[in-house]
Amino acid sequence: MKNLDNLKTMIITGGSRGIGAATAKLAAQNGFAVVVGYHKNQQAAEEVTAEIKAGGGLTLAVQVDISLEPDVKRLFAETQRVFGGLHALVNNAGILERQMRLEEMDVARLNRIFAANITGQMLCAREAIGLMSTKHGGLGGTIVNVSSIASRTGAPNEYIDYAVSKGAIDTLTIGLAKELAEDGIRVNGVRPAFIYTDIHTDGGEPGRVDRIKDSIPLKRGGLASEVAEAILWLSSERSSYSTGIFIDVTGGR
Repeated sequence: MKNLDNLKTMIITGGSRGIGAATAKLAAQNGFAVVVGYHKNQQAAEEVTAEIKAGGGLTLAVQVDISLEPDVKRLFAETQRVFGGLHALVNNAGILERQMRLEEMDVARLNRIFAANITGQMLCAREAIGLMSTKHGGLGGTIVNVSSIASRTGAPNEYIDYAVSKGAIDTLTIGLAKELAEDGIRVNGVRPAFIYTDIHTDGGEPGRVDRIKDSIPLKRGGLASEVAEAILWLSSERSSYSTGIFIDVTGGR
């Protein structure tokens, strides 16, 4: 067992698949104890934690619906109970729904998207601040918000509601970086796009990346592992003078 006094702990929401799973594995390889937050897919989360444990890492899977405040509080309380503290939060969990135009969207869909993609990420950031802020007795840390290039393009005719939610996350990143600079917490964002993950299936077009890859300057889709590298850099001391910035992982688009 590693010495928990010297251990750095990272919470990754949406950590059971795609970018979250790739980040969890890379974080473990870089010495973090990793808390894998997952919504529904317990088997996928256990597969991620099993791989981390097989490599000698420390990890924990916690079921959480980040749109529910009691769930979020339980996630952070369990992290503190098991690992004694928190050093990094990766606000990765998010959803999108079937491609359509705004005039087809009902309020129930909008509420689902905004609850998961805005309120949930803000709740997680709030709880992380309570554990990491030097003003609250913490040792400082990092928050990385996973946004999307959709925050800049608007995702017309596909999922403008998702784009709006990611625009809010960009604003959160900028404001929170300034708010927490004196608390020892750096806040940054990554904006992926055209990444091979199953989120495109959720949008109703699993082959979306292949359809548009010729319009990407690098002429290919991206890998979840490539986004994870950006997240880990922002979560580490290698980016110690960066806060309120974004890394676009978009193949040049």
